[in-house]
Amino acid sequence: MQQTKILVSACLMGFKVRYNGSEKAALQETLQRWQQENRLIIHCPELAAGLAVPRQPAEIVSGNGADVMRGSARILENSGHDVTAHYQLAAWLALQAAQHARCSAALLTDGSPTCGSQFIYDGTFSGTQQPGMGVAAALLEQHGIRVFSAEQLPALVAWVNEREKSQ
Repeated sequence: MQQTKILVSACLMGFKVRYNGSEKAALQETLQRWQQENRLIIHCPELAAGLAVPRQPAEIVSGNGADVMRGSARILENSGHDVTAHYQLAAWLALQAAQHARCSAALLTDGSPTCGSQFIYDGTFSGTQQPGMGVAAALLEQHGIRVFSAEQLPALVAWVNEREKSQ
């Protein structure tokens, strides 16, 4: 049986790499076990693309991650600075890391213009959420890598168990 490999947002593993220099330590018993089993590929797409910590908040304007990757939407910082190319690079680097490690799933941080899988912010910097995916989540899904948010950890566990049971 081949172990399922999972790309996981570095901030979920306790690394302080988020835009504001914080982490989102959702490290639960399952993630600890998977890390010990060498299933996890810990990756921060934004850091890999050369974005600083801390960095300005950024949101997708007029679309979602798939739209950004197609060139029909932009990612702007709250200052108005266009950082679309950096975030597109972040998405490609996440895909490259996942494919290189043969990941079949990803566990990402929701809300992020890169990693959001259930929701992203609406581009107004007002804290308003909307359904949608960030650039990396969308690109990973387009390439057959199943994306889960941290809030969907039980669903990921069930998906992995089912996948490995059928092997």
